[in-house]
Amino acid sequence: MHTHPTNQSAATRQRKAARWLMAGLLIAGLGGLLLVAAPLYAVDGGAVLILKISGSINPAVADFIQEGIQQAEKEQAACLVIEMDTPGGLASSMRSIVKAFYASRVPVVVYVAPSGARAASAGVMITMAADIAAMAPGTNIGAAHPVGAGGRDIGGSMAEKVVNDMVAQARSIAAKRGRNVAWAEAAVRKSVSITAEEALKKQVIDLVARNMDELIKKINGRRLKGRGVLHIDPARRRVFKEGLRTRILKTISDPNIAYILMMIGLAGLYFELSHPGAVFPGVVGGIAIVLAFFAFQTLPVNTAGILLILLAIVFFVLELKIASYGLLSLAGVASLVLGSIMLFGSASSDLHVSLQVMLPTVIVVSGFFVAVAALAFKAYMSKPMTGARGLVGEIGVVKEALDLQGKVLVHGELWQARASTPLAVGTKVRVVRFTRGLVLEVEALQES
Repeated sequence: MHTHPTNQSAATRQRKAARWLMAGLLIAGLGGLLLVAAPLYAVDGGAVLILKISGSINPAVADFIQEGIQQAEKEQAACLVIEMDTPGGLASSMRSIVKAFYASRVPVVVYVAPSGARAASAGVMITMAADIAAMAPGTNIGAAHPVGAGGRDIGGSMAEKVVNDMVAQARSIAAKRGRNVAWAEAAVRKSVSITAEEALKKQVIDLVARNMDELIKKINGRRLKGRGVLHIDPARRRVFKEGLRTRILKTISDPNIAYILMMIGLAGLYFELSHPGAVFPGVVGGIAIVLAFFAFQTLPVNTAGILLILLAIVFFVLELKIASYGLLSLAGVASLVLGSIMLFGSASSDLHVSLQVMLPTVIVVSGFFVAVAALAFKAYMSKPMTGARGLVGEIGVVKEALDLQGKVLVHGELWQARASTPLAVGTKVRVVRFTRGLVLEVEALQES
């Protein structure tokens, strides 16, 4: 039996196509394995890099966390542990931190500790966005409802937009990390807050650990979604400390420091305006006011508070120009006090100026403003002591007989002088005015 050449070529083409198909499937399978394996970050016996956050979430904290992630990747650490205690902070900084978590090649663990700490507001999102979320006993998490400047409700249609946006963010984070989506939404809409044990039961976090040793023990060997198994050498751990830049930014972002900087800045600029040419107070004031306004970007500043403080400066400046007999100074002090109280959040918020800082600062700054205003007003109203205007009204003696014009001795100096009537040598005269040509116009002093 003979096979037709056309049938032989067809069979050959089929065998070649089958081989190419198998090769394609093999390559696709290998590519798929590589794609699956690519996100894994497994370092056998790797070290733990520990980063501690305490206080409000602001741009300085966001930069610090990003630096910590970069350092952990550089050292090929097994994971980065962020020990956190925060009342919340800026939504923009929170989003930057969440994006850094997602992009990190190193597994990130957020540990709300020590006992008594909390992860409120923006801290909720940061905790849930971590690969592993843990809390210490006696801590709490929740109250993520967004607020406006000064800790007030935003109100109006804008409130609905902001809340819905934050809810979508919370649900997205919870879904990505396999956490309780319904609770995440309730934390934003209803400001619910729960303990560490309740958070574990509701699957908001992954575990509860009493201290860092127990935390590392519990996460060692844990399988992470998309990352493989976490292998840690418990003996290898290092605390990543803040750099000088981060410490400075965090320091000036404290409401008390920001408030003092603003007061120093306003006092320096006020002194420079009332005494032009002093230079140093103006330079110090300018630097301080710039640092203060940088800090205000990271704090919930109340616009009314700033306006009242600026109004106080206006009152003190007007005191230099208007004889108000102290009324403008009193108005300035009252405006300064009210503005200081309203500047940041309410007394129930962590972002407010301490009363122990506010009272001495207001007293010192107000006293400074009043003293400078009084000195400037006194100098403005006092008779000139030098120059041509300073000679007017002074008493002198005729040294060369004045026959309409002669010489008089005033302030130990001989001056050309003239009078409306002839005056003999030794006659006491009073300077009436200073005329052009450096000639004094005088009149005989009438002795009583």
